[in-house]
Amino acid sequence: MLDETVTAVHRRNLEAGLPALAASRADPEVRALRVEALSRAAVGMSRGIESLIVRDQTNADLWLWLGRTRIEEAWEIKPEVKARAVQAHRLEAFHAAMELARQPLLTAAGLAPNDPVPWESMLWLALGLERPRADKDSVWFECSRRWPTLYSANVARLVTLSPGWGGTAHEMFEFARTTANRAPEGSPLPALVPLAHFENVVAERTPMSRGGWFPFEVQREIVSVAGQWSERRIGPPHPRSIEAHNAFGAAFYLADLRRPARGHLLRTSGRYSRVPWSHLGDPESQFQRACGKLNVITH
Repeated sequence: MLDETVTAVHRRNLEAGLPALAASRADPEVRALRVEALSRAAVGMSRGIESLIVRDQTNADLWLWLGRTRIEEAWEIKPEVKARAVQAHRLEAFHAAMELARQPLLTAAGLAPNDPVPWESMLWLALGLERPRADKDSVWFECSRRWPTLYSANVARLVTLSPGWGGTAHEMFEFARTTANRAPEGSPLPALVPLAHFENVVAERTPMSRGGWFPFEVQREIVSVAGQWSERRIGPPHPRSIEAHNAFGAAFYLADLRRPARGHLLRTSGRYSRVPWSHLGDPESQFQRACGKLNVITH
C-alpha cells in the first residue's frame, strides 16, 4: 500500500498520501515510516502540501508531512563538508530551508500532543541546524518520553551522539549497547550497534573501501547482537526490520562473513536503506553490488 501511495505522490497526487497518514495515527512505528517515505516522495512539492493545509488547518497529519518534507528538501541542498568554505551561501540557504520546518512540526505536535513522530522529525531538524547539545537533548526527551522504543528516533539520537556530529564514541556506543540490551521482543533496536560502528569508522576515515572496516572484536560483537535480535523476533515483522537487516547485512558483507551477510540481505526483499549503505557511496548501487557478490536476487 505504501509503495502505491509513494508512486502516486511522485506523480504529484498529494491527496493520495492522506489516507495512509490518517491510518497510522495509532502506531508510531508505522507512522514514522510512512511520514519519512511520503516526505521523501514529496520533495519539491511542499507548496502543494501547504495548499492542502489551507483547506484543513487542524489536520496534524498535514502539518507533520509539511514539516518533514521541508527537512528532506533542505537536506537536498546541504553542501558537502569539504566545500563549505567556498559555499557559505549554500550553507546559509540550507539552514534557512531547514528552519522552515520548525513551525509546521511544532503545530503538528500541538495538534497531536501524544504523537512522538513530530519530535522525531525535530531531532533531525536540530541535527541539521547544528543546535546546541542542550537543545538536542530536550527534543530527545520529548520524543522518548512519548515512545522510548521508536526505531527512527533512536537512530537519530545515535547520530546526534556520534563523533561526526559533535558527540563522542564513548557516549554513542554506550547509548547503542544499552538500548539494544533493553529492546523489547521483536524490536530491531539491536541494529543500533552495527550502525554505531559504521558511524565511528566514518568519523575517523572517509571514504572507505570494502576492506578494513571492522576488526575481529567488532565483528564478534555484531555477530552476538544479531543473534540477540533474531532470538527475540516473534510475531509479524517490525516496520523497520528491513532497515535492520540492511544494517547487519552491510556489516557482515564488509567483514566478509558471507553466510550471515547473505541471510540478512535475503530478508531485505530487495529493498535498500540509505543508512548504512550511504557510508560506502551511492546507497542503491552499493546495496546492489553487495547482493550481486553474495548471489542475492533483488528483483
